[in-house]
Amino acid sequence: MNYKLSFVLLIAFFNTSMSFTQEKNLEVLVFSKTQAFRHKSIPTGLEFLADMAKKNNWNIKFSEDSNDFSISNLSQYQVLVFLNTSGDIFSEAQKAALQNYFSRGKGFVGIHAASDTEKDWGWFTEMIGATFKNHPKVQEATLNINTECNHPAINGLKSKEVFKDEWYNFLKPVGKHVSVLASLDESSYEGKKMDTDNHPISWYHIYDGGRVFYTGLGHTDEIYNDSRYYSHIEGGILWASGMKKEPSISKKWTNLIDGNPHKNWDVFIGAPHATVKDLEGVDPKSDGKNAKPLGLNNDPKKVFDFKTTIEGEQVLHISGEIYGALTSKKEYENYHLKLQFKWGKNIWEPRLLRKRDSGILYHCTGPNGAFWNVWMQSQEFQVQEGDMGDYYALAGTIIDIPSVKKEGQKEFDYAVEGQLHTFSSTEKKFPAHCNKGLNNENPHGEWNTLELICFEGTSLHIVNGKVVNALFNSRHKDLDDNIVPLQKGRIQIQSEAAEAFYKTIKIKSIDKIPNKYKKYVKGYMKG
Repeated sequence: MNYKLSFVLLIAFFNTSMSFTQEKNLEVLVFSKTQAFRHKSIPTGLEFLADMAKKNNWNIKFSEDSNDFSISNLSQYQVLVFLNTSGDIFSEAQKAALQNYFSRGKGFVGIHAASDTEKDWGWFTEMIGATFKNHPKVQEATLNINTECNHPAINGLKSKEVFKDEWYNFLKPVGKHVSVLASLDESSYEGKKMDTDNHPISWYHIYDGGRVFYTGLGHTDEIYNDSRYYSHIEGGILWASGMKKEPSISKKWTNLIDGNPHKNWDVFIGAPHATVKDLEGVDPKSDGKNAKPLGLNNDPKKVFDFKTTIEGEQVLHISGEIYGALTSKKEYENYHLKLQFKWGKNIWEPRLLRKRDSGILYHCTGPNGAFWNVWMQSQEFQVQEGDMGDYYALAGTIIDIPSVKKEGQKEFDYAVEGQLHTFSSTEKKFPAHCNKGLNNENPHGEWNTLELICFEGTSLHIVNGKVVNALFNSRHKDLDDNIVPLQKGRIQIQSEAAEAFYKTIKIKSIDKIPNKYKKYVKGYMKG
């Protein structure tokens, strides 16, 4: 039979037979277009995914038409699966639609040659995590599985597993922003290698608001008959969809900068101000906001630097020289965050004549750069001299705060029994800022204990043991201009033109507002 005809018939069969009516089914688009090498195993992979969809009762569509990549069409899917795609396959409008899809917090699964796709498009290569270079012949190899993370894509796998497949080498080391699930033991096979002790082959991460899972496995027909691989892909799709999550953070404190802090954090550096020295390519007209950002994990000036004290304590030093964010790799929901903070001495343009400033951003969602070309859409726990615990809404967020505006004042202050007022960065009729209720900051140079409690849309800003702000009904404006709840997201710690230090950044999960703080939420909290 003519191959092209058989493929068309196969696609037609899948698209007519994989339609389900049950509510809340997962909507999946499998894309297998190739403009470079075409894998012979693609039809086997399509059958494999069709069977998985049938068993899980997913709605699934198969496509090789790039015209399906429009904002309106992609909005109906929760997960995109790139099955051995290759080459340059998108127009500029289609690229924009894919980026919009990620901004909506959707899921992406890349299989094998997905890393051989759009190799000259910087956004895509950073999103996928690595770019294909070459490979040895198909053979068995040992994979070291990161069983500590308990990700759905590796559930049931032992710490070492042997698979037979085609093992990819990548043009550059796999991005620091990914969390590795499986790595190749390069001593276990022959031929071309990356000559490294760390050769990731499967990973996951959050990128521009979307959940990304990638695996280098998927070259041969035989791999699709391996039950371990079935679980690997099924778990990756379920995680990307949000239907299955990694185990929640412990109810015991976890120090997020203990050991290797880069395991838990990424860095995003904004646009250097025109006055920044000893750095190539600085825009002489930059005000630190509107020029091109340096980007993800590109921190040549070490704005964020983890240092170990003589006592062995890990400390985060923020120089403040360039606007930037230390960003948690994971999203968090219903948690208690506690950390130590103090100011340093140095200040920088464009804030030489203003208060020292920083901030803890929470429920961060969507792409980097939504605010001042550096920070995400988020709620802010303000960390500023004399204003520690204030609230700011950033790039489309909204919240309600019991507050009062005293006679002669222009701004609202938090008040425990105040009237609930709305604070918003989406509508000009509402202010975007609310002052704390009291100043409980320690003198300059002394350590402060800052705590953030978030539970189901309610948050408390606590400074040195005292609640200085209580906030309710967290929400944001989505890409369709709908106002929807905002109760989880990543955490960002700001660099904002002032030197600062953080230590003992720890977090634990909660299932209610702690009893000692109930008086601050009584009468305001829903439920």
